[in-house]
Parts: sequence; structure tokens; C-alpha cells
Amino acid sequence: MALLHKLEPGIRNLVEAFIESGRPSAREQSIEERRQGYLNTIDLAGDAVPVREIAEHTIDGIRLRLYKPSEQVKLPVMVYYHGGCFVSGDFDTHDRQLRQLANLGNALVIAVEYRLAPEHIYPAAHDDAFKAAGLVREHALSWGGDPDDITIAGDSAGGHLALVTCLRLKAQGDWLPKRQVLIYPMLDASGASGSYETNGDDYVITRDTLLSGFEVYLAGLPTNHPEASPLHRDDFEGLPETQIITAEFDPLVDEGEALYHRLLEAGVHAQCRRYLGVNHGFFQLGAISGAGRTAIQDVASIIARTSRHTMF
Repeated sequence: MALLHKLEPGIRNLVEAFIESGRPSAREQSIEERRQGYLNTIDLAGDAVPVREIAEHTIDGIRLRLYKPSEQVKLPVMVYYHGGCFVSGDFDTHDRQLRQLANLGNALVIAVEYRLAPEHIYPAAHDDAFKAAGLVREHALSWGGDPDDITIAGDSAGGHLALVTCLRLKAQGDWLPKRQVLIYPMLDASGASGSYETNGDDYVITRDTLLSGFEVYLAGLPTNHPEASPLHRDDFEGLPETQIITAEFDPLVDEGEALYHRLLEAGVHAQCRRYLGVNHGFFQLGAISGAGRTAIQDVASIIARTSRHTMF
């Protein structure tokens, strides 16, 4: 039973409408319907605020969208991987949040378009995310960014890709970002945590939504594979400063916070903040969620040069 009285009013309205409609399952939707449904929520992120410069580049097959808020050079850089459970999401679903992050953080924010399932299965998204990080570091200076002040970030499936990208970079040994920001990341393809049960049915982004995305993308890859369920890896030592955002009524809240504890045990400088009264996806709901607006400001403060040593 949904704890409606504990939800923010705007989130409560979404959840009530979802329950009244019979809790439709993502498993009953086509991929096209899922993608269009995501696009239909764009206005819930708020206005598309102006940014001084927005440009797109395609390099070695990877599409990037750059948000540059000022004429300054050597701006902090954020590489951002969008969410969408590996099957949906694109530049448009995340445009409004990234505009705000660029302006508020006075940072060069770079969105990555990675390949989606079912057209492209594992490791396509992982490989694209990793390749994009290298491309951004290579070109950051010419775009007005600081290649030595890169944040790798993402929400949901994008948070998963951010973490695995950092793990791949650490294993490669050439460079690491200054920090990673993981916004309610998908970390365990088995969905074994307790919050998958307590929060899995009622809060719009359900257990079915998340696990069906994993299933389509992984396409038979075992759920215990280290790049399917990075929560259970044992090679976190040496990762950069990590900020984790979780949501109180998210099926993923337990695994996000479990990762935080595992990072601390590995000696990683990490912090985690749980936002109350909200569900999975609230970072994109700034038009109706006070916590969503606050989270945007918090992430921007992490990447802002004036706050580069501050955390939550």
C-alpha cells in the first residue's frame, strides 16, 4: 500500500493517478510506447532556461550535446549519461535539467547519446559511455572545459553507466575524473534488495519498469556479471570522490545506500543523501517537486568551481 501521506504533493498526485489507472506494467508496453511515455514527461522538469551556447558534435560515432553557460575557459566539466532503464531516454528527455546544471554550476555540461536496447544489447551502452568519457577529456580544453576537472554523472541507468565507466577508467590506469555523481543508480540486475519489495509496485517507476529494462539490455547476460550488477564488485578501492543521491520511495533506494557503505569500506571519499517524500525520477520533476529543484541545485554546487571541495 502506497504511503501517500508521506509524499510531496506533486509526487502524490502522480502516484495517485498511477494507482487509479491500475498500476500499468511496463512489461505490457512496447519499446516505442515506453520511449514516447518518457518524452511525454518533459514538461515536468520545468522551463527550458536559456544557456549561452548549446552545440552538438558527433565524434567517432558518439553524439554529444554541449551546454556552455559562459565565455569563460577551463570551466568544470560534467559528462552526463541519461536514464531510461537502458531502453529509452535521449537528449530531449534530459535537456531541461542539464540546462539548469550548466547555468547553476557554471560548468560545461556534456550529454552523451548512447545506444539503446533492444536494438543494441550489452555491452553497447557501456562501451559508448566509456568511449564518450575519453572523447570529452580529449576535447574538453578546445570546448572551453578543464580536462583536469571532470565529473562523470548520470541518473538511473545513467548512474549505472557512470559507475562502470569510472571502474573501467580505474582499471585502464590512464586517468580518472575528479568525482562521480550517481543519481538513484541501477546497481543490481537481480532486484534483490528489500526496497524492491516495499517500493516496487506503487510509485510509478516500478520493479517491472526497472527489471524489464535490465532484461532487454542484458539479453541473457548473467545478473551476477560485474558489469550487470556493479553493486557486488570488490574493486571499488581507488575510485574518485563519489556523491550518491537516493529517493525515499524508490525501488533502488536500498542498493544506492548499500553502495555508499561499500565505498566507505573501500576507503573511497563518498557521501550519500536521501531525499524524502519522492520517488525514482524526481530529479526530472522540478516543476512539481521541491526536492527535485533542490537536488538540481545540490548537484550544481558539487560541480561549481567555487564549491569544488564541498560535498552535501
